[in-house]
Parts: sequence; C-alpha cells; structure tokens
Amino acid sequence: MTTSIKKQLPNISVLRAFLAITVVLLHVPLMTKNMGLPSFNDWPILQKGYNAVWVFFSLSGFLIINLLYKEKTKNGQVNVLKFYKRRILRIYPVYYFVLLFGLAYYHFLLPLMGIKFETNYSVIEALIWCVGFLPNVFFSLFDPGGILSVLWSIGIEEQFYLIIAPISRFIKSERFKLILAIFTVIYFTCYFIPEFEFLRRYRFMFFYFSMGGLIAILNQQGKINFLIFLFFNRQIKWILYLLFFVYFFTNILNFENEVLKHLVGLILFPLFILNITEEKEIIISNRFLNYLGEISYGIYMYHMIALNLITFLVMKLELQSQFSPLFIILTLNLGTIIVSIVFAHLSFYYVEKKFINLKQR
Repeated sequence: MTTSIKKQLPNISVLRAFLAITVVLLHVPLMTKNMGLPSFNDWPILQKGYNAVWVFFSLSGFLIINLLYKEKTKNGQVNVLKFYKRRILRIYPVYYFVLLFGLAYYHFLLPLMGIKFETNYSVIEALIWCVGFLPNVFFSLFDPGGILSVLWSIGIEEQFYLIIAPISRFIKSERFKLILAIFTVIYFTCYFIPEFEFLRRYRFMFFYFSMGGLIAILNQQGKINFLIFLFFNRQIKWILYLLFFVYFFTNILNFENEVLKHLVGLILFPLFILNITEEKEIIISNRFLNYLGEISYGIYMYHMIALNLITFLVMKLELQSQFSPLFIILTLNLGTIIVSIVFAHLSFYYVEKKFINLKQR
C-alpha cells in the first residue's frame, strides 16, 4: 500500500494487525490440543479466526475495488495486465514460498526426522490445485496440514480478482455500483441454496469482496454521506464500534443459522471499515501496531510454520512435564505470535519490499 493511501485511510493497518493475530489465536489451541499439549480456547476471541478472515475479505474488496474504480474513472479504462502484475508481485512470492516449504515439510522433512504425518495427497496434486488458483478446493478435498491450510483464503481472494478485473475493464464506471450490488445480492442468495452447495464446501465467499467494494464506491460517489453523518454522530459511531467489539469478544452475534451469521458480517464489516477510514478523532498512530499491520500478510502466512516450530521445541524439551499448564499455554501462544512477527519482519524487509518496490513502479 502506498504512502498516499495510508494517509487517506487511517486505522487500516491496526485493523489488519488485529485480524492477523486473531487468526493466530484460533490455530494455537487447535493444534496444541491435537498434539496432547495444554490448550485453552474458551474465550470467544480465541474462536474468531475465520471471522477475521471474512473481515480481511471485506477489507480487500473495499481497497482493491476502490482502486479499480478510481483507475476507471480517471483513465476511462482499467489496465488489467498491470493490475495482475501488481497482485502477483505482492501476493505470490510469499504464497509460493509457503506452498513449497509446506510440501517439503510434510512430505520430506517430517519423515526424515522420523515424525509420522499421514498425507492423503501427492505433491503433484497439491501443485496442480494450488498453482491453479484453487487452494481452497485442495484444502476441502484433502487434509494438507496446517502450514498449507492457510493458502485457502489467498485462493478465494485471487479468484475474485480474476473475475472482477476484466469485468471492470468493460463496464462503464457509472455502472460499477449497480453491477456490484446485483452481484452481491444474487451471489449471496445462491451461496445458501442447496443446489449450489459446492460454493459453501469450497468457501467461495465472493460476496464479502463485492460488498466491501460497493460501500467504497458509494462513498467515493458521495451516495452514502447520510451514513457517514450518522456514524459521526458520537452515539451512533460508538454503537458501531461496540458492535464490532461485541462481534469478536462475545458470542452474542454468533448465530447458528449460516445465512444470518454471514448477513451480519456482510453488513457490519464494510460499514465498520468505512467508519474507521473516515475517522477524524480516533486515529491510532502507534508505530509498532501500524508496522504489525504492514507485515500482517506475513504474520498470517507464516504463523503455522511458527506454531509448528514452537510446538516442536516445547515437546522436544519436554516443558509440559516441567511447568504448569498455564505456563505452557502462555508459552505456546506468545511464542507463536512473537516468532510469526519475526518471520514476517524478515520476509517483509528482505524479500517482499523488493517486490513491493517493483509493484509501485
């Protein structure tokens, strides 16, 4: 993200950091419990990792579709090839590193260390699905292991942009919002129809992206000024913030009905994103938190590698027999978060920045 966009959209980096850490906190107790180690996930925030990914989807749609719309209105067209080049330079260096590392880890490294891990897929099958933009299908068909499982959401994101970028080239800019609105309503409806069960099985949640983009474009066109006016009424603004807090830190809005569950997110997430990006009073400028947001992609992508490493060390050193369960739980969670941040920092500073500079040029 360029500096100019950062100035226009405050608080986005801190939101990204929160979402990435939330995903980490979901996976730590799930894996450690499977390994027979002490675990704790009774707090609602420790169960909201998938919800955080849905917010990521809304945020991605809000930002990327907004950029496509601005390019369309400014230049009269969208350079689809340049758009794909920018996406490739930002996403795929880390994506392919995690893919290749995960395959090597489960198929070669663990057997070499004498650690049993059953794989129900071949390396060739994994490459076909994951290189072919379908890691979410791969994730649903097989049990690939945690390191590879994180790729599913990246696949969903790239699939949507494979669709929306060419469409944005051929439709008129004034029809952007109409197309997105129609798509969101129809696709959200089809997603829950039994005949389209494969959409849910493979998690093709494109409606989060389109709704995020729709809100961003309506905001650009000044069509939802009344919403911003309401949100910046102090009472209404704090109610929205409270709803987002309640969503993640309690189970009050965690509905069993799948339609209602996603409908809440579909409405709440982009409006919350709109509100914090238009915020004038509460701007979180802490450098560390903003930097965590800047490297949040790496935190998300590397956290399962970090978790495997921390879990291996705890078991190898037999810490669970020497310390209390609380100490082990804190060690596993804090260790995974810290190592994920270190991996993400090294990746961002020494690898990703080079590709980001190319992307910006």
